[in-house]
Amino acid sequence: MSVIPASVVRNVEVVARPRRCGRVSNMVGLRVDVEGVEGAVGDGLKIFHRAGVLDAEVVAANSSGLVCAPLGELAGVRVGDPAEALGRPFAVQVGEELLGRVLDGFGNPIDGGAPVAGADELAIHGNPPPPLERDLIEEQLALGIRSIDTVVPCGKGQRLGIFAGSGVGKSSLLSMIMRGTSAAVSVLALVGERGREVNEFIHRDLGKAGLSRSVVVVATSDKPAMLRLRAAFTAVRIAEWFRDQGLDVLFMMDSLTRFAMAQREVGLAAGEPPATRGYPPSVFSLMPRLLERAGVAARGSITGLYTVLVEGDDLNEPISDAARAILDGHVVLSRRLANAGHYPAVEVLESLSRVEPAIASTDQRLAAQALRSVLAAYREARDLVEIGAYVRGSNAAVDRALDLQDRIEAFLTQDIFEVASIEKSKAALIALMMGDEGAGGSDEGRSSDGGKALLTAGQPVAELVAGAGAGR
Repeated sequence: MSVIPASVVRNVEVVARPRRCGRVSNMVGLRVDVEGVEGAVGDGLKIFHRAGVLDAEVVAANSSGLVCAPLGELAGVRVGDPAEALGRPFAVQVGEELLGRVLDGFGNPIDGGAPVAGADELAIHGNPPPPLERDLIEEQLALGIRSIDTVVPCGKGQRLGIFAGSGVGKSSLLSMIMRGTSAAVSVLALVGERGREVNEFIHRDLGKAGLSRSVVVVATSDKPAMLRLRAAFTAVRIAEWFRDQGLDVLFMMDSLTRFAMAQREVGLAAGEPPATRGYPPSVFSLMPRLLERAGVAARGSITGLYTVLVEGDDLNEPISDAARAILDGHVVLSRRLANAGHYPAVEVLESLSRVEPAIASTDQRLAAQALRSVLAAYREARDLVEIGAYVRGSNAAVDRALDLQDRIEAFLTQDIFEVASIEKSKAALIALMMGDEGAGGSDEGRSSDGGKALLTAGQPVAELVAGAGAGR
């Protein structure tokens, strides 16, 4: 007896499903009102107009109909145009066929390559792992950045924010991490980025080697707000599929702030009241729904790195403050360091990993604490040193900071194309701050997994799962 392919069954169901149509009743700004059809928040609609078909998503409902946000341009849409309710959210393609591809917010290829064939489809809205089913974060994930791997270590399944103002090096840091991480697969969401920067990032910063084991989802700043939101959820849904295959996935998003700004546009258009600095309440409820999707599941993990564009370099502005409260740690990039040519411009004293005690060895933690103490002592005396008013011998901690300053500076800086070995970085930190006494210390059984195999385009997922399963 022959088996009917699932794709054929889905197509038959679509054709046989009754069509539920209404009409466009009103359009104001980003808001499209539809009457005469039922739908739930999150469901998709198709609006048929003289220029083609426009996809939209239900964002609110009232007694007179549905409030929708368009996923494309409204040009050509008129009051009275027919609208068909899908009765379900839009789906997204997932599968290993997406490796090495650049996709739009719908999950369709935009890199000029062939259409994705053989991929599965899933509803775009997934659920985070239940709290009691999450494994503990006990392993470090190598990122290839010396200052982060040693002083602000990132664990598998951790969510880490990268906070900085504009032009301080957030995107460059992400490209370094994508090339240097030990994660099997990387999924990158570029939300609200400049169109020029996308191509530069993919070809100049990421390169062929980085792209071959990555999936990039793009929605530039000129795209409708709803499509920018969808791009973030499309990317995390793809990451969840790779995680469910038992893989360790690195999910990166640039930026969380522009994601929040897109939701602000949608929320205000739907009639929500503005609250803190014009952000409606839905912004602060949507952020945890996205951020909680990362973590350690029963099989595999998603480690999340999210850039946060700090408005006016104010780390206490609403989005930064809300993100810092949800995330498991933060890396702060300093404009002062960037202006001085110190890259990556990681401000060690302002950065923190909340899982460091669980993933770092005793020697590494002691050395990192010693480094912070030295940097703090230098910061306190910097003004006196720079004007020549400090006299050696006045403070032993400051004297040691002055002796080590050049070596610490060399340790914390790194060329954009350099991939730092995590084991060598740890050994260098211990040697720098503790000398020979810490070099032979125990690692307490914790592993950085720096030599783990990587998944590349064209390699079956099953091959890597078989080789990586013993490491969990």
